[in-house]
Amino acid sequence: MTLEILTSDHLGTTRHGFFTRRGGASSGVFAGLNCGYGSTDQTDIVHINRARVAEAMGVAADHLVGVHQIHSAAVIDVTGPMPDKPKADAMVTKTPGVALSVLSADCQPVLFADPQAGVIGAAHAGWRGALDGVLDATIDAMEGLGADRKNIAAVIGPCISQGAYEVGPEFFEDFLAQDRGFDRFFAQGKGDRMLFDLPGFGLSRLRAAGVGVAEWTRHCTYADANRFYSYRRTTHAKEADYGRLIAAITL
Repeated sequence: MTLEILTSDHLGTTRHGFFTRRGGASSGVFAGLNCGYGSTDQTDIVHINRARVAEAMGVAADHLVGVHQIHSAAVIDVTGPMPDKPKADAMVTKTPGVALSVLSADCQPVLFADPQAGVIGAAHAGWRGALDGVLDATIDAMEGLGADRKNIAAVIGPCISQGAYEVGPEFFEDFLAQDRGFDRFFAQGKGDRMLFDLPGFGLSRLRAAGVGVAEWTRHCTYADANRFYSYRRTTHAKEADYGRLIAAITL
């Protein structure tokens, strides 16, 4: 099956894509394009999947780079292949031929580009990373390479939508402890449960940081099992494990 790659006109001429699960070699609960070595899928199958992504991005397999994601605000400046993945949740580069990639399965994959400056970025932004400032830190790091935030386009790919993201009161209080105004990203759920708008929060942070364009592709990972992996959907279904989606960008 052919790979399905979601793109955005806002990212200009940069080669990029939010890959769905379609077109991969994995089977069972991982069926499709599982790109996560951290899953219990067969390593050689994940390697095949990632090689297909690298080919689609027009780079060598070792130039499809990623980090050991830890739900942080840490950003890495990438200049070439990284055989040992550093612990971080975002990357920036001005080096052509390197594809920055992040993995997700409900969290926000965010791709950044300032085509005028020739600087790109990629971030993994779950609620913790977004609250701690990983999106702001990525923009700052891009400016450190010569980008201008007014020229940066930032696109949030498939992630969990508000209707599927039920959280408890402690989660809600974590946000209000930082800014009481963050209550606007929550809707009332059943009982003491709340529904959190992750992409809405991400867009707000990007726009407050002053990027030129910020958008969400409006794809919900939880709602579309045929196209996307979802940690939360897997948990609700009591499945043993789940695949990881990949998003990538290169100059």
